[in-house]
Amino acid sequence: MPFDLTGQTAIVTGGAAGIGEAISKRLAGAGASVVIADLDLDAATATAATLGNGSYAVRMDVSDSASVNSAVAEVLAKSGRIHIAVNNAGIAGKAAPIQDQTDGEFARVMAINVQGVFYVCRAVVPHMKENKYGRIVNIASIAGKEGNPNMIAYSASKAAVIGLTKSLGKEVATDGICVNAVSPAVVRTKILEQLTPQQVSYMTDKIPMRRTGEPDEIAAVVQFLASPDCSFVTAQCYDASGGRATY
Repeated sequence: MPFDLTGQTAIVTGGAAGIGEAISKRLAGAGASVVIADLDLDAATATAATLGNGSYAVRMDVSDSASVNSAVAEVLAKSGRIHIAVNNAGIAGKAAPIQDQTDGEFARVMAINVQGVFYVCRAVVPHMKENKYGRIVNIASIAGKEGNPNMIAYSASKAAVIGLTKSLGKEVATDGICVNAVSPAVVRTKILEQLTPQQVSYMTDKIPMRRTGEPDEIAAVVQFLASPDCSFVTAQCYDASGGRATY
């Protein structure tokens, strides 16, 4: 089977629902044992129970470095190896003009969307280096390339994820570790409930395919980037945008 993941252990942050759940199911379907790392342990446990392959859940608050380190240590103790880390956990934040954004709202988006990716990468890279193999996939957004009005924090955070990906990918390029990002356009998940209809329409109208993406379409790209077949691709950002961005 192409992009086979049999015998591998994957951590998916925010994997209990939405794009993260679709990614978890896709990786499990390819043979991986998936660890769903989520703030909502009950939801993560319920999702993990549907996956098979010895998949399980751990509680992780990606905005807290101690929580990330503890969860990664728990996975290593239980599974022995981490082959794949998918940094999917994220929030949209408040949709509003910059003057209506508070310090706390901006900081919360950055803590989850940027610091969370940094904490997880920092926790798993030494282990991957030791084993001379690893795949890290960071979920960014087309907003990180083009910017969406009234989404200052989200757009800035996803631009940071792209920059982090490119930097880390080059840093570990000779260690058997490939680090890549996926930048979806608007995808039909519950995160859209955090946005106004006008905001969703603004984003959808810019997609040449004239529709939102589906979680499974993002998961398909992630599966390749998480596989051994992704052996000469690193420090890249793959768009899954229905043609919205072409660079």
